[in-house]
Amino acid sequence: MSPHLRGPTLRPFTSADRNAVLALVDDDRMGGQPVSTPAMLDEALQGRSSVDAGWWAELEPPDVVVAEDADGVVVGVASYALRLKDDTGQLLWLHCREDERTADALIRHALAAFGTREAHAFTFASALSLGLEALPVLHRPTTAEALRRAGFTGERLWRYMLAALPVDGMPRLPDVRVGHEPGDRQAWRLEARRDRRVVAEAVVGSPVQGIGVLRWIGVLPDLRGRGLGRAMLGNALGVLTECGADKVVLYVDDDAAAGDERDRTAAVSLYESVGFAEVDRLYSYSRPRGPGAARMPAPKAS
Repeated sequence: MSPHLRGPTLRPFTSADRNAVLALVDDDRMGGQPVSTPAMLDEALQGRSSVDAGWWAELEPPDVVVAEDADGVVVGVASYALRLKDDTGQLLWLHCREDERTADALIRHALAAFGTREAHAFTFASALSLGLEALPVLHRPTTAEALRRAGFTGERLWRYMLAALPVDGMPRLPDVRVGHEPGDRQAWRLEARRDRRVVAEAVVGSPVQGIGVLRWIGVLPDLRGRGLGRAMLGNALGVLTECGADKVVLYVDDDAAAGDERDRTAAVSLYESVGFAEVDRLYSYSRPRGPGAARMPAPKAS
């Protein structure tokens, strides 16, 4: 067999791989996501992230492997770790320019490291993104299919949406308090009060490379349907614009059926009405505990 027809060779990441790995991450980048920087990569390599920070703290130090082709060119990278509290394996992030053989090899390697443990993939937001907690399946179909081949089942969790700023003509609530989100200096909390109670609120992430994040918006249940949500959205987008953002992304939880109390149909309609467009659907993956994982050979990491 020609060496160019074989699968990639896997080995541990080294500092010499930094530029190649950053290029892999950016080749997978979606609209509304920042260009990855060396500082972002350092955080991801060390198993830290400002989003989902508590979940990352529960993990063992992650392993990072790269895949090389027959010419020694880095064509893929994956990070994985164990979570001891529930004895599960976590495939944290993976990039391979959507090459099928490379995706298969990296996933097999992680599963072999997990042994017979239950495995999860794309569950936490890494430092390489703005809160991207799961796999964008329209943008990354080859990786999604490789996970299914390896026995993973996907669960649709989020709708990823993007809008340009500024959005003109939005109503705004008067006298909205704006301050840093408690415990997070990279986010702002907006609160509208009436009669000493918070009737509407929003949280936005400070812009990164001109991209802001709408993290949360809510209105008291008994006051919904009166335009408070649209007006608070106007305040939130205004804050991001004033902070220098020219784009804003948001993640709408998308795992509830129509009519469920968590149904987000009305929220999506609101976002679309002010210019947000759906970019992708985000899925996380799980694979049950069992002997099958132990029988899957991993490519040798030299």
